[in-house]
Amino acid sequence: MLQLLGVVIFFLGLLVSIGLHEVGHMLPAKKFGVRVSEYFVGFGPTLWSRKGKETEYGLKAIPLGGYVKLVGMIPPEDAVKPVKVRGKLSQIIADARSASVDEVQEGEDYRAFYHLTWWRKVIVMFGGPLVNLVLAIVMFTIVLVGVGLPTATTAISEVAACVPASGQTECAAGDATSPASQAGLQEGDVITGVNGEPVTEWNDLTSVVAANPGNEIVLTVERDGQSLQIPVTPASYDRPDDGGTGTTTVGYLGIVPTSEVVPQEPLAGAQLAWTYTTTTLKVIVTLPVQIYHAFMATIGQEERSGASVMGIVGVGRISGDIVAADVEGYGVKEKAADMLMLLGSLNVALFAFNMIPLVPLDGGHIASAFWQGIKNGWARLRRLPRPRPVDVARMMPLAYGVFGVLIIMGAVLILADIFAPVTVG
Repeated sequence: MLQLLGVVIFFLGLLVSIGLHEVGHMLPAKKFGVRVSEYFVGFGPTLWSRKGKETEYGLKAIPLGGYVKLVGMIPPEDAVKPVKVRGKLSQIIADARSASVDEVQEGEDYRAFYHLTWWRKVIVMFGGPLVNLVLAIVMFTIVLVGVGLPTATTAISEVAACVPASGQTECAAGDATSPASQAGLQEGDVITGVNGEPVTEWNDLTSVVAANPGNEIVLTVERDGQSLQIPVTPASYDRPDDGGTGTTTVGYLGIVPTSEVVPQEPLAGAQLAWTYTTTTLKVIVTLPVQIYHAFMATIGQEERSGASVMGIVGVGRISGDIVAADVEGYGVKEKAADMLMLLGSLNVALFAFNMIPLVPLDGGHIASAFWQGIKNGWARLRRLPRPRPVDVARMMPLAYGVFGVLIIMGAVLILADIFAPVTVG
C-alpha cells in the first residue's frame, strides 16, 4: 500500500510540475495579447474540462505531458516565402499551416503568436522551462537549507580492524592491521587537529591522510574531556580511479566518521540545480547510447547499469520504494526530503530536455525566435525592410520526426524499467 502511495505522490508531483510549466507559457502569452484557446495537462482522452472566458482548461488521461494552444503560431502563406518542397513534405507543411490559420478568429489576426516580436516569443517559450528550473531550486532549497544534508564530522563512529585489499571493504585473512587500530584510536574520539593544525571538517582530515601514505602524522584527539596527541602512520592503499582504468596510492587510516544533518547555505539549492543541469545536459548528449544499452539490457544482452537513464516507470518505482522503506532513522521527514529531491531532479530534467533546440520542444521555438532576431538585426544594419517571419510550418516534418523518436525512446525506457530495472542503493 505504501509503495502505491509513493507512486501516486510522484505522479501528482509530476502533474503539478507539468501544469506549472504550461502556466509559464500561458501567462506571458496572454500578457502579450496572444489568444490561448486551450490549456491541458496530460494527453489523450479528456477527463475533465472547463471553459473560461476564451480558454478551455482541462485534464487528460495520460499524465505524460501537457500543452497550451497558442493561436497563430504558424504564419499564413501570404506572410512567408513560397514553399519549394513537393510531395509528402509539402502536404505536411500545408496541413499544419491550414490548421493554424483556422484557429485565428475573424478580426483577431493581430492576436496571432507569429506577430510577436522575437524577444516576446523567447519569453513565452522560455517561460515553461524557467518554471521547472525555479521549482527545482525551491525544492532543493527546502531540503538543503530547511532540513540539511547528512555531513561527515571528525568524530569517529567505527575503527576498522584491517587495511582491506584494493577495491574491497571487508577484511580477509592476511590483511594488515589498520593504522587507526594500531595507534589506539577509539569509537567516540573527536579529531581536532593534524600536525598541529586545527581541523573542523572531515575533508580537511582525509586530504592530509591521503597525501601521506607511509609518513607519520600526529593527530590531536579529544577523548573523555582530555586532549591527546596520537602519532599514526597511514598505510599505503591503492584506491581505484573513478574511471576504473587504474589505481592511485593514497594514505589509509581505517576510521569511519559519524554523520549529522547540517543545514546548508542559502544558495545551496541553486548551486545543486546548476550541477544537476550540467550533468543532465551531458546525459542528453549521450542519450542515443544510453537508450541502446537500455534496450540491450531489456533483451538480456547486457546488465542494466546503476547509472543508466530511467523512464517514468523507473522513477515512479523509486518514489514507491522511498515511501515504503522501513529503516530505522528514516522517518516521514527524511522520506519527504528524498521525495522533494526526486521531484526537484525531475524538474531539472524537464528544464534541460525542453531546452534542446529542436521543434516541437520549447528550445526549438526559442531557437527560431532568436533566428528571427538575427534576421531583423541584419536587415536593420543593411537598412533593408523588415524580413518576413520565420516559417515554423517548414519545421513540421522535423517536429513529427523528433516526436516519433521521443515516443520510441520513451517506450524503450518503459520496457527497460519493467524488465531490467535499475537497482538503486
